[in-house]
Amino acid sequence: MPFITRLWSLVTMNKPLLIIFTKNPVAGRVKTRLAASTSPDFALKIYQRLRKHTLLVVKQVDTDVAVWYSDHIPDNDIFSSCRAHLYLQKEGNLGEKMLEAFTEGFREGFERIVLIGTDCPELNAKIITSALNALNSHEVIIGPAKDGGYYLIGMRTLLPELFTDITWSTASVLCETEEKLKQQGTNYTLLPVLSDVDTLEDLLNIENGLP
Repeated sequence: MPFITRLWSLVTMNKPLLIIFTKNPVAGRVKTRLAASTSPDFALKIYQRLRKHTLLVVKQVDTDVAVWYSDHIPDNDIFSSCRAHLYLQKEGNLGEKMLEAFTEGFREGFERIVLIGTDCPELNAKIITSALNALNSHEVIIGPAKDGGYYLIGMRTLLPELFTDITWSTASVLCETEEKLKQQGTNYTLLPVLSDVDTLEDLLNIENGLP
């Protein structure tokens, strides 16, 4: 095999993908738990700031990007500026939505895939890059959230079982996911614990405030 062909093969074999799950920013449909303690308009403003922060972080990471929207693919959105592939999330629970996104990513030939949301003000490019690098030596990488869920999950092999029979949107999501990994003997590692913003208490507890 010619040298250039071998080199191109090595470059494409380990191509990474960053998946972003985002809700379409509409008052009354985002951050509903925060809105219940404040107002739909206030919650929308907070969510828009979180989305902007996520975009700024993503632009610092050298990877392909796929953005999956909750309700519709907009004609114009802040994530359009990062030349991302745009998709519409399927109907169903969060696990079903994430499974479809990972399945599509692996189908397209990506071999390291990390998925994040747009709820974590403490997320930064260094953490995402660490997650992608960790997938060179681990099958799964998880970023635990302080509320018992996770703000990031990545894998280099599709593991559908991680998205089924999980009690989504509860404090047991991370524990249930880790239990599945341990039962199967899957090689995984954890990132630092960060805070998501879902409630007014979460917002008030962010040490350095919103970015």
